[in-house]
Amino acid sequence: MTEIIAISDNHGERKCLSYIKEKHINADYFFHLGDSVLPSYLLDGFAVVQGNNDPYKEYPNHLIIELEGHHILLIHGHNQLYYGDLQLLHSLALNNNCDIVFFGHTHLYFDKTYKGIRFLNPGSIIRNRDGSIGSYMRILIDDKDINVEHLTYEKVLK
Repeated sequence: MTEIIAISDNHGERKCLSYIKEKHINADYFFHLGDSVLPSYLLDGFAVVQGNNDPYKEYPNHLIIELEGHHILLIHGHNQLYYGDLQLLHSLALNNNCDIVFFGHTHLYFDKTYKGIRFLNPGSIIRNRDGSIGSYMRILIDDKDINVEHLTYEKVLK
C-alpha cells in the first residue's frame, strides 16, 4: 500500500508544509500541485509542479508518476480548466496513458471520476474559495483500490 499526501495553493505560507511533513511522517509521497510561491529548496521531499503564481519557473508544468500500476498526472491545471470543464485535463491524461489526475488551481476540494479517469484536487491548504477551512488529501493506493481522505488544516497564525 502506498500513502500519498497532496496539497496545493499555499501561496507562500510555509507553516503548512512543516505541519504536513510532521503529521504524515510515514507517507510515501508528498505532492504539491502548484502555487507554492516558494523556491524549490523549501519544498524538499515534495513532487512539485508549476502554478500560475509561482515566480521561480523552476518546476515542470506537469509530472507523470507510476505507482501501484497507476499512471498519475500531476498538474496545476490553470491552462487546462475552462470554467470547471475537465475535458482538456481528460485529453491530457488520455494522451499520457494516465488513469489518475491530481490538479490544483481552483481552491476547491474535488474527487470525481470522469470518463474513466479519477480527478483529485485537494483544494487550497490555506484558503478555499467556498469559505471552507483549508484542505488537503491523504490517498491510499493498494493495487486497484484508491481511498481518498479529505483533511483540513487550520492556518497557524503564530
